[in-house]
Amino acid sequence: MSTPRGQGPSSPLRGSAAPDARLLRRVRLRLVAWSGLITLVILVCLGGALYLAVRGVLDSAGTQQLEDRALIVAAGLSQDPVLADRAPLALTFGGPASGTFAIVVAPGGRVFASSVELRLGLPVVAGLTAAQAGEVDVREVLLGQTPSRVLSEPVVVGGQTFVVQVVGDRTAEQRTLDLLLLVLAVGGLIAIAVAVAGGAVYAGRALVPIRESLRRQREFAADASHELRTPLAVVRASVEHLQRHAQAPVATVGTALEDIDAESRHMTALVDDLLLLARADSGAVQFEAQPLDLAEVAGEAMSALGQLASARGVRLELDPAPSPLRGDPGRLRQLVTILVDNAVRHGRPGGHVAVRVRPHEGLVVLDVADDGPGIAEADRAHVFDRFWRGPDAADGSGLGLAIARWIAEAHGGTITVEPSTRGGAAFEVRLRGLGGGA
Repeated sequence: MSTPRGQGPSSPLRGSAAPDARLLRRVRLRLVAWSGLITLVILVCLGGALYLAVRGVLDSAGTQQLEDRALIVAAGLSQDPVLADRAPLALTFGGPASGTFAIVVAPGGRVFASSVELRLGLPVVAGLTAAQAGEVDVREVLLGQTPSRVLSEPVVVGGQTFVVQVVGDRTAEQRTLDLLLLVLAVGGLIAIAVAVAGGAVYAGRALVPIRESLRRQREFAADASHELRTPLAVVRASVEHLQRHAQAPVATVGTALEDIDAESRHMTALVDDLLLLARADSGAVQFEAQPLDLAEVAGEAMSALGQLASARGVRLELDPAPSPLRGDPGRLRQLVTILVDNAVRHGRPGGHVAVRVRPHEGLVVLDVADDGPGIAEADRAHVFDRFWRGPDAADGSGLGLAIARWIAEAHGGTITVEPSTRGGAAFEVRLRGLGGGA
């Protein structure tokens, strides 16, 4: 589970990014297209509703105006139909220049009076027919080139049914609606353009994590295959050697079997680490959080590493202080094991590894420091990268510290590395304590 310090990933990225780039480009185009389409639908609905509302208001106001004027004419007819000639009507509506005029049609279809000279299409026959049947008829017609609204209202005078037909010019109203339609169209196009541009920007940003995940997957697969290639080659070479020297001395056979066993163990550990990180990336790892004391967990982990430290002549020192927190005991022990194992393997032979566990301002802090050669400043930014190994690394997969960082972050904590006061490397892990903290 150790992680040697030092040189970058064992091999450069070998997977082609072209298929992923094409896939992401298609996804981005679809997101942008959907953004534009949704914006278009919303604008059409809102714009259509606004247009219909404005038109309804204008129609209502125009119709009400015609009704008021029809009532005036009807009142005059009821009082003295004989006097209802053109002059009173022209005075009532201000003449043809006002854009509104009236026609009175007597029973039988004869024009009884008019406020203007009769034009082509007047009176409006369809409106007369409806009014003579006792209905108030309102319709929009085109008189020559002039859009107009015509109200036909029946008026009973002396037992006879007259029809008052009031005509209003809709030119100004139509211009208002046309202008509104133009504003909605231009504004809608601008809004769609902005939505598409904004959608492209936000889609690009939203795809950044996916793009990064795909990149990491490619690197992960490439580096994993490279890491497995060497031990597999050793195993295959050992097997071929045994096949060629079937009658070889027992010592030779034993050496080959030891090589196979060592590389098999290495591959098993590597595959276990790869599986753990893959499951971590997919969120499939379940944590069994419970109250515990990190000092006790650190003590257990260091006891298990005692034999390794003795073999290398390294002295382990633990400075524990009660440090309660809530976490997964198995994963936290793995975290301590990775850091201490890393310090033992890459510290100075016959050196000293100091481990300290302490509470600090609502946090629990784990310090692991050695007196080895340390880590170059330029390399510190990469020590937690997967498959990263130092220039002097002779073994290890380069996954241990990546796993350590994942465990720390999964517990809501952080892990950093700085130069040790002893001259080596000092790793610091900060986790939330039971008392709170961030």
